[in-house]
Amino acid sequence: MKNFSTKAILAICAIGFSAQAFAGNKDRSGQAGASELLINPWGASNGVFGLNTSNVKGLEAMKGNIAGLSMTDGTEIGFAYSAYLSGTKVSIANLGLARKLGDAGVLGINIQSMSFGEITVTDYNNPTGGIGTYKPQLFNIQVGFAKEFNRYVRAGVGFTFVNEAISDAKASGACFEAGIQYTTGIRNNFHFGVTLRNVGTNMRFSGQGFSINSDAPASELYQVNRQTPTEKFELPTYLNIGLAYDFYLDEKATSLEDAQKGEKPKHRLSIMGAFQSNSFNNDYLGAGAEYSFKEVLMLRAGYRYEKSIGNAENSTTFYTGFSAGATVQYKSSTYGPAFAIDYAYRPTARPNNGVHTFALRMTLPQGKKKAKED
Repeated sequence: MKNFSTKAILAICAIGFSAQAFAGNKDRSGQAGASELLINPWGASNGVFGLNTSNVKGLEAMKGNIAGLSMTDGTEIGFAYSAYLSGTKVSIANLGLARKLGDAGVLGINIQSMSFGEITVTDYNNPTGGIGTYKPQLFNIQVGFAKEFNRYVRAGVGFTFVNEAISDAKASGACFEAGIQYTTGIRNNFHFGVTLRNVGTNMRFSGQGFSINSDAPASELYQVNRQTPTEKFELPTYLNIGLAYDFYLDEKATSLEDAQKGEKPKHRLSIMGAFQSNSFNNDYLGAGAEYSFKEVLMLRAGYRYEKSIGNAENSTTFYTGFSAGATVQYKSSTYGPAFAIDYAYRPTARPNNGVHTFALRMTLPQGKKKAKED
């Protein structure tokens, strides 16, 4: 166990040093593209504003810390929908599937699509429209793999293909992510996690939208096609480090012997915090809490701070920093299927419509979980 812990620490340090290699200049804020890669579409995570890097698990982990994907027991299927800035017709649909492959690990796939509704086409001669509409498409598909090495250490990697397109222009790229989670304590109630995400290729837009037919120089008898060159842009790489601690409020009512068997008290309060270093945006720092009753009802709240978040003139985000959410989860029997409904709300300042996220998840257990060796 000591040898493996040393390897895990070295791996964590390697991820940290890699982040420095990809770190950007905050003076270039707004110059990265594919910002939809920064959006977490899942309901439970958004309830604490994505601050659960150290203890996120299952499908949710594919957009938080891929290492937590290894906590999937059996098969998990989930669908999430976000009304982004409610009333603007901007929405995010997300579909995920995770499957445990025995002792080999867990394989997951996540498909995310962002819709903006129909947008009016305008040009120089028709500034008010009347010549049709178009629908932008932001789409990404992610494949991830994670493994739980023992009850202390989990790790995972993932790859994401990104595509952005309108009717006459498109751009595509690919990125990589890696994450580690470490758990310790008598009740496995102390959590540490680190993840590096969106390290990948540059993207460049191309298509007929960047070409125009115009009269040839010194002649009106024929036209030439002129192609406007486009610049490459980078992906929004970031490093996230998080901590969490579970307090069992009725701990004295559960014996240590029962705890070692996996039985936990009814009331859990998890306090968590995370720091995120963004290559092209302000850094984030926040804290959140989750209360759970029998792992059936969960209530969450969080606050994420970034520079000038409360300043209407200098703020670079429309969020106020607060978040809240809840989960209702039902399990028919010890080894039966489990169903969960998640909801999260993040208020916004400009405009003040807010972001509503709903998610449905179903887990089909694989069977009795084998005890991990230390």
